[in-house]
Amino acid sequence: MYHYDEYDRALVFERVAQFRDQVQRFMGGELSDEEFLPLRLQNGLYLQKHAYMLRVAIPYGTLSATQMRTLARIANDYDRGYGHFTTRQNIQFNWIALEQVPDILQRLAEVDMHAIQTSGNCVRNITTEAFAGVAADELLDPRPLAEILRQWSTINPEFLFLPRKFKIAICSAAQDRAAIMMHDIGLYLYRDEQGEMCLRVIVGGGLGRTPILGLQIRDGLPWQHLLSYVEAILRVYNRHGRRDNKYKARIKILVKALGIEAFAREVEQEWQHIKDGPAQLTAEEFQRVAAGFAAPAYQRLDDADLEFGTQLSLNPAFARWASRSVQPHKVPGYASVVLSTKPGLASPPGDLTAAQMQAVADWSEQFGFAEIRVAHEQNLILPDVRKADLHALWQLACEQGLGTANSGLLTDIIACPGGDFCALANATSIPIAQAIQARFDDLDYLHDLGEISLNISGCINACGHHHIGNIGILGVDKNGSEWYQITLGGAQGKDSQLGKVIGPSFSAAQIPGVIERIIATYCAYRELDEPFLETLHRVGLEPFKERVYAVHEEAPTCAM
Repeated sequence: MYHYDEYDRALVFERVAQFRDQVQRFMGGELSDEEFLPLRLQNGLYLQKHAYMLRVAIPYGTLSATQMRTLARIANDYDRGYGHFTTRQNIQFNWIALEQVPDILQRLAEVDMHAIQTSGNCVRNITTEAFAGVAADELLDPRPLAEILRQWSTINPEFLFLPRKFKIAICSAAQDRAAIMMHDIGLYLYRDEQGEMCLRVIVGGGLGRTPILGLQIRDGLPWQHLLSYVEAILRVYNRHGRRDNKYKARIKILVKALGIEAFAREVEQEWQHIKDGPAQLTAEEFQRVAAGFAAPAYQRLDDADLEFGTQLSLNPAFARWASRSVQPHKVPGYASVVLSTKPGLASPPGDLTAAQMQAVADWSEQFGFAEIRVAHEQNLILPDVRKADLHALWQLACEQGLGTANSGLLTDIIACPGGDFCALANATSIPIAQAIQARFDDLDYLHDLGEISLNISGCINACGHHHIGNIGILGVDKNGSEWYQITLGGAQGKDSQLGKVIGPSFSAAQIPGVIERIIATYCAYRELDEPFLETLHRVGLEPFKERVYAVHEEAPTCAM
């Protein structure tokens, strides 16, 4: 993984000192709430319902064991013993005292971490897929370019005060596990027919109150022009994006208003002025950064490990976990492992205790190369585990509550913190997620159903990405009461889709039964092992709506 150089460290430590002074001035009455607001947001500090929330950046979702242990200590020393991992590969601490924030930032800086630009109208954390560099279906490793984007965008004065927040994701695998269609800029890295690295550029994606899929603006962009082309897009957005209405300020609204052709022309004109300037990348600069992502010292192993195969045959529970949590690796004899943060009632989706963080850090050293990844789905990944060690790792993960065999299944729920914490939320998310998990607690049944994504957002800001869940749940306010709207048919990846609202909303108490009826309808109509989305597309929404709103009909069961 990439390690900070002297420039990175100088910048981060100077920011800590600067914010320490700003906090002291605010607490001493020298800065008003209005003056302090943009300063704290630039350092990832939000004021939530009960306390301050600090969002810490985890660039492209990569952590070292040392960094994970630091997060564990912060959770114990400054929070209530846990942290919440987000869909954009960050971690949030929800119970922070303002006067302690500079000390937290100091601890982060000491292990090459920070909270810079995790909020505010600027370029946010650069994300990629959690299996970057090790995925069997990967074309190229996108992490060097993600790191180059991180360095370029951090405290870039031209783009610190954009019309609205700005999110960039990059991937380079057969499957898009970075959800690039849902970002302000999505980048797909590949090799052209001549073997040169090129980029496909997508703009104008985003969820929130106006969900829109991104549109391709350019293909075949030489990698050397990554920064200049992104800069051209940001300049056009900075120049024309609305600043009079925050609900219409995202780049997706500008792209829709101008049309993709007109927007592309503006970008092209801007790019012609800067494409061969200082932002053009050189092979030397790429190699400097890429050296930080050199492959670790893998052993020469047989891909068909005898110990792994034996344990699969002897232990059905282990085999079930392996079928969902063990992912193919590009190096023979190795695998990547998903550690589920979705155990049901034991813990909210995405939450890890300090003890669990410490355990994951230990496992990353015991079974890998001291590296951990954060997935878009809020789970953690150990990227380099020998197949011979999988059974031992599984046993330890089960002891820590991180061995639930539900990766990609119905109870692998993406959920924001919702109304339990967030001041913007209309409704709670965590109790709804846990009520669904409690209703569907039979793992054999979940495995029979196959892959179904369920995402929950507590408000229209869509931090839980409900629009792209196969089943989406949105919390809405009705005269001061919490209700929940259901969407069906969403999907992420190369075939991204936005879900459609099925009808009137439901009370919290009704939601588990509603999900049960949706699943039962799927079971009634699916053919053989047909996935949920294929059944939905084939039969349409009507059968689902009819059964969901048949309130006096006994909820059918799903015989598998």
